Amino acid sequence: MRIAVLNGPNLNLLGTREPAVYGTTTLAEIEARLHDVASVLDVTVVCAQFNHEGDLIDAIHALGGRHSAPGVAPELRERADGALVNAGAWTHTSLALRDALTGVGLPFAEVHLSNIHAREPERRHSMLAAAARATLCGFGADGYELALRGLVGLLRRDRA
Repeated sequence: MRIAVLNGPNLNLLGTREPAVYGTTTLAEIEARLHDVASVLDVTVVCAQFNHEGDLIDAIHALGGRHSAPGVAPELRERADGALVNAGAWTHTSLALRDALTGVGLPFAEVHLSNIHAREPERRHSMLAAAARATLCGFGADGYELALRGLVGLLRRDRA
């Protein structure tokens, strides 16, 4: 089983960006932990972060097996069985991301470091949540591991 971990804008700044909100764990540390967990779960993870929405959409299309995506990194060109998505600020604004995920039929779990429902009013609504298999927020960096374990479990039950 192959799971993509897709991170949106500014998540490359984790560890230094607003540590009171997002913690001090870096994205590289989160990704390293996910690779360890994936090994235990006997799955493969491929991780990527995007600061440009169109690049993320192209990657989703490729992961969904819908086009060769010549501009997409080679590790993202192979079809994925599912995805963890932290779309960052695009969570609250992007129908295009939701449409890409649903358009290619990529099952995904939405994950956020902070509890978006306890944040500013503009951050309390997710454009992705209605299409997600699951959502998880507020557990900090640990949320990624919880979301990976949960998504893999859902996908395995689907296959059984």
